[in-house]
Amino acid sequence: MKVTLKNGEVREYGQPMTVREIAESISQGLARQACAGMVDGEEVDLRTLVDKDCQLAILTFEDEGGRAAFRHTTSHILAQAVKRLYPETKLAIGPSIADGFYYDFDREEPFTPEDLTALEAEMKKIVKENLTLERFTLPRQEAIALMQERQEPYKVELIEDLPEDAELSFYRQGEFVDLCAGPHLMSTKPVKAFKLTSIAGAYWRGSEKNKMLTRIYGTAFTKASELEEYLQRIEEAKKRDHRKLGKELGLFTMMDEGPGFPFFLPKGMVLKNTLIDYWREVHTRENYVEISTPMMLNRKLWETSGHWDHYKENMYTTVIDDTDFAIKPMNCPGGLLVYKSQPHSYRDLPLRMGELGLVHRHEKSGALHGLMRVRCFTQDDAHIFMTEEQITDEIKGVVRLIDEVYSLFGFKYHVELSTRPEDSMGSDEEWELATNGLRKALEEMNLDYVVNEGDGAFYGPKIDFHLEDSLGRTWQCGTIQLDFQLPMRFEADYIGADGEKHRPIMIHRVVFGSIERFIGILIEHYAGKFPVWLAPVQAKVLPISDKTSEYAQQVYRKLRESGVRCEYDDRPEKIGYKIREAQMEKVPYMVITGAQEAENGTVAIRYRDSGENVTMTLEEFIAKVKEETRTRKSN
Repeated sequence: MKVTLKNGEVREYGQPMTVREIAESISQGLARQACAGMVDGEEVDLRTLVDKDCQLAILTFEDEGGRAAFRHTTSHILAQAVKRLYPETKLAIGPSIADGFYYDFDREEPFTPEDLTALEAEMKKIVKENLTLERFTLPRQEAIALMQERQEPYKVELIEDLPEDAELSFYRQGEFVDLCAGPHLMSTKPVKAFKLTSIAGAYWRGSEKNKMLTRIYGTAFTKASELEEYLQRIEEAKKRDHRKLGKELGLFTMMDEGPGFPFFLPKGMVLKNTLIDYWREVHTRENYVEISTPMMLNRKLWETSGHWDHYKENMYTTVIDDTDFAIKPMNCPGGLLVYKSQPHSYRDLPLRMGELGLVHRHEKSGALHGLMRVRCFTQDDAHIFMTEEQITDEIKGVVRLIDEVYSLFGFKYHVELSTRPEDSMGSDEEWELATNGLRKALEEMNLDYVVNEGDGAFYGPKIDFHLEDSLGRTWQCGTIQLDFQLPMRFEADYIGADGEKHRPIMIHRVVFGSIERFIGILIEHYAGKFPVWLAPVQAKVLPISDKTSEYAQQVYRKLRESGVRCEYDDRPEKIGYKIREAQMEKVPYMVITGAQEAENGTVAIRYRDSGENVTMTLEEFIAKVKEETRTRKSN
């Protein structure tokens, strides 16, 4: 039996062996760290028997699959603790998620923070008991009977909804048994660093028509130090929550009259417009033209684009003059109409059209989250029409543009190539050509990427950019989608060098993604302390007393005349109080004017970030702010 390891090494074994035994044969250290395995691309338990030639990866906590097995096991430990302390509770589901795990429970009496403390204590007991996790399978009727005997109606429903030929696997640890596909750790012993973090409501199977269950979230690590570091990041994230800071800094608000529809306040509009000005500057430089298309278009258009068949559940519709209309969820069909509004030659291509279009998409109320998940947002779209020969160069140009923008804000990022989904349009040949076009561009630019199978748009594959903020969290923002379908469906064409009609190829791309969401990310990334060029208020003039108010007003007027975004605080408060408030408002510079400054014609500048106090002439300060704004200097 030949086993090919992930580093390419081939090992031969004379008899079947479990994944754990193979890990032990490689090294005892690896075996101690192993959480699960991957055999020929399928994640499996360490207890899985390998009995034929295969490719094998031993998954530790450093691997996504290893973390998932570790945290999934922790969710079972939580469920066991719940059943021990509150045996009347019914079990629903308990998967691992990106930063931890959760488990949904049906309990008449709501869980409290005190309950979480008791559950953590019981979980520690279960870990100390070093319970072995045993996997077993049952025929369908025996599986249903077991869950009925244990009075677990949600598990019975899950089993009944599975295909007749599905393998029904269970995991037992001590007295606890759960329906589960796995994989899991070998025992409860390794799970020593965990924390239950929050309680939330969750509809059974995600449907508002079903009963509301209680979801307990938690996380787990192999080391207490890693858990502590994570919890500190969570606390820092709470301080940076864009909903909290957005309200405190007067940037935006959400109202009951428009759930999921953000209201931007004056300072928020300054921030938004500054981002848009930057967007327009770099796109003008890169030879994009800007267009604007209607927010509402008729059903025929959306049927042509395929959105009516593939996306209608996310669209808001109405009837005008007995005709169905939809508010646009995407800008691309309108962009195609603009392209078709006049004839084009191959000499016009590539044609890069940008649009800052307000789009609307229906999101369930439970999914709404500040600016991160809304029902209307401004998408910084661009659609590039080109020939097949221009694909690689155009994709490279977009990648360079996205890299420039993200670097300006101090974001690192990683790239994913998303391939054809099940619900898609077009032929295999078109999808292969489009996917290879994206892959070729990435490889020629020597960009590392991972393949995200089946996550492309219904009309084409895409490159997604996942940026990393100052807390190490990732956000999917930029995307490049290559589309052969919409130009064909809309019968778009151009006249080639041969005088014949040809079909253009289309790139859909965004850089910010949703400007609203990008602002939410920036608020949390900077903790509200925006760099000078982006700050809604760049400076605040603070007179020490009424005696210097005339000079302070002169300073304020000159700042405004020079284009510096500033405010004037003439309240009869002590200067220390004014400074503290300006710091709470996260204004980059406090311009303090007292008798000495008035006499010398200077200003005392207090820096927000360092707390440093520097005296300079007003002209020097204005030049400093204008230079930082011009160069878009980062914090």
